[in-house]
Amino acid sequence: MEFSGTLILAGLIIALLWLLSLKSRSQLCLPPGPPGLPVVGNLPQLDKRAPFRSLRKLSETYGPVMTVYLGRQRTVVLVGYDAVKEALVDQADDFSGRVPLPFLIRVTKGYGLGISNGDRWRQLRRFTLTTLRDFGMGRKGMEEWIQEESKHLVARINSTKATPFDPTYFLSCTVSNVICCLVFGQRFSYDDDHFLHLLQTISEVLKFISSPWGQMYNIFPRLMEWVPGRHHNMFAKIEEVREFTMKKIQEHEDTLDPSSPRDYIDCFLMRLGQEKHIPTTEFHYDNLVSTVLNLYLAGTETTSSTIRFAITVLIKYPKIQENMQQEIDAVIGQERCPFMEDRKSLPFTDAVLHEVQRLMDIVPFSVPHYSLQDISFRGYTIPKDTVIIPLLHSVLKEEKQWETPWSFNPQHFLDQNGNFKKNPAFLPFSAGKRSCVGESLARMEIFLFLVSLLQRFTFSCLGGPDGVDLSPECSGFANVPRRYDIIATPR
Repeated sequence: MEFSGTLILAGLIIALLWLLSLKSRSQLCLPPGPPGLPVVGNLPQLDKRAPFRSLRKLSETYGPVMTVYLGRQRTVVLVGYDAVKEALVDQADDFSGRVPLPFLIRVTKGYGLGISNGDRWRQLRRFTLTTLRDFGMGRKGMEEWIQEESKHLVARINSTKATPFDPTYFLSCTVSNVICCLVFGQRFSYDDDHFLHLLQTISEVLKFISSPWGQMYNIFPRLMEWVPGRHHNMFAKIEEVREFTMKKIQEHEDTLDPSSPRDYIDCFLMRLGQEKHIPTTEFHYDNLVSTVLNLYLAGTETTSSTIRFAITVLIKYPKIQENMQQEIDAVIGQERCPFMEDRKSLPFTDAVLHEVQRLMDIVPFSVPHYSLQDISFRGYTIPKDTVIIPLLHSVLKEEKQWETPWSFNPQHFLDQNGNFKKNPAFLPFSAGKRSCVGESLARMEIFLFLVSLLQRFTFSCLGGPDGVDLSPECSGFANVPRRYDIIATPR
């Protein structure tokens, strides 16, 4: 009897807290949203395999700015281009906060560029953008690194001799080596077992945080710490990548020449030395380790997955692949390395690559934002400590922005004369002050690597175009494309 009485009391307290939260919701003038349940909020209303689709559906009832509860966490969801642009661009300062996602807090120990706010974020972002540009991100030097790496990729694919192979790790090695050149000042062999193991770990991390298990960790982190499961193994694997990063930093410290910095780590170490007596500096060892980890993790899997998805799309639509090859042959030929300067002469190719990214919708939630103070937006109040999700999925698939949002259509980026046309709703890298710092690098890699591959190979698979499914293998934080064994036939 005593135990059942305690349960009833606990239930009444939970119900009371829920009613109080509903009352405060109306008093705060929060955006409208669906009623939720105690403790779990609106989670039962979301499809665990594609929660972003459920949010888009709910917005049809509650509007483009709505409030939902993910567990007990109050969350405001921005749906459609107009709402996302108005928040991230027109009110950029208000919406520049980054949510302290429990998974990323655990991975980075709370340091680094990715999840920081305030002065830490400002110092690290300014330094990172400047340093990456100095080492060629979006410039000629980086172009040469990518061209050189593409030769290694072409040689490795050539070695398959037109037999079926899984391109996942070739592409991961290729993209990761570009990041490694920027950050570590070196590339790794495609046969380096330790390097391949790290890439496997990065791939598993992206899949994990996109799985229902990974999403549950972010919503109920304290509970999940007590629950056995994959997440404990995942953190152990991430620690291996962290140890690799720390080892590389130590090697840089031992060989640093301040008169000739080699890469991002050298530049950070020099700044660390210059500001070690400044109490408010953010240039210290913990921020270095976690920022390098941010760049390495974020810069490898997303871009390599996009290139892999692009190849899958071209297998699905062989006529589009053929048209791209004809355009590339006419402008560049099959021997000369492509340059970024060629892009303006390849409007169809450029349109296809943009459409690949739009359809793939790689980070449908974006990386969630956070209100660092009360925000007034469209007549509503978004209270301090609210998670804000700019639903990029709803922008890239919005019917009033795209003629055929759910199907692959390069004409979305071509005018009636066949010239490339921009669309402001093309936001795969988000927008505003928290947009992806590696956007120009990713764009360069996607263009140069894919054009290089199409110069030399025609891609197919044993099942033919009908055997290709463009829907993601798993959806959540990221849309992870399906893996296929492909055939690269030399041209």
